[in-house]
Amino acid sequence: MTPYLQKALHWFVAKIGSLGALMIQFVLTTIVAAILFANGETVREGILRFAARLGGRQAYDVAILAGQTIRGVVLGVVGTALVQTAIGGFGLFITGVPAAGLLTAVMLFCCLAQLGPFFVMVPAVIWFYWSGSAGLGTTLLVFTLVAGLLDNFLRPFLIKRGADIPILLIFAGVIGGLLAFGIVGLFIGPVVLTVTYTLLASWVTAGDRIDMAH
Repeated sequence: MTPYLQKALHWFVAKIGSLGALMIQFVLTTIVAAILFANGETVREGILRFAARLGGRQAYDVAILAGQTIRGVVLGVVGTALVQTAIGGFGLFITGVPAAGLLTAVMLFCCLAQLGPFFVMVPAVIWFYWSGSAGLGTTLLVFTLVAGLLDNFLRPFLIKRGADIPILLIFAGVIGGLLAFGIVGLFIGPVVLTVTYTLLASWVTAGDRIDMAH
């Protein structure tokens, strides 16, 4: 049994280490974000002045465009995930699903990963019907449909408030960021990909206008 116990212990230590590193990343990110938000206007003006000094009016416009894109990603991905999780979690609590708090946390992760709440809520609905609680199952089914279908309307609306970004690009950024950077990649992936796409589209459009002028 010793070799198997050693392997299990190594696996457990590795997972604990990964969790600890993730917690450190979140803490450091929170500290940096708090410092930036405390002097948000000053930081913003500094970035815009630096961009203008680096590349003139065009670089200034690019910095504004990048900020709008990041805002659209945050509103679309995080905002939609929070609303979906709130609706789904409320349904889990009022129907008395066991470990509703833990399931709500898992649901938030699934929503951030663009998988939606169905992976958590559908098994709970099936469990209610299987156990003979058709009333609770139907109630949770309504919450499941509302939370699961809400992103089709809410996410595009929120993203459009920041910038005109294709939904497929957001999905690709979330999945790619998750595979490349882990949980933090849920935010890094779509932001980097959409900012790159938006700036590239702006650069190509500017080139078309110059060619037409000539």
